[in-house]
Amino acid sequence: MKSNLHKNIPETLPDELVEILAEKPGVRIERIVSDGHASPAGFWYDQEQDEWVLLVSGSAVLEFENETVALNPGDHLSIPAHRRHRVAATSSTEKTIWLAVFY
Repeated sequence: MKSNLHKNIPETLPDELVEILAEKPGVRIERIVSDGHASPAGFWYDQEQDEWVLLVSGSAVLEFENETVALNPGDHLSIPAHRRHRVAATSSTEKTIWLAVFY
């Protein structure tokens, strides 16, 4: 089935939009759309799986325990399982679209 990462995005997003695009045992691919969203204060992701993330559009800042990484369209990175991280900021002037692969 054909789809487009830039389509079917609501005008307003009170919460991040997370959609599973494909899933099989051991792997999950998600589209995440942020609109000025950030992780709650004091919250850290500590995931069981490795994650590869690509910033498709917008901008974001990821925070790790000892590092901050600014992301722009086309930037991607791998996050090993259990590497604590959080979303410090996403663009509030345009939708930020992520493609995340958990494996």
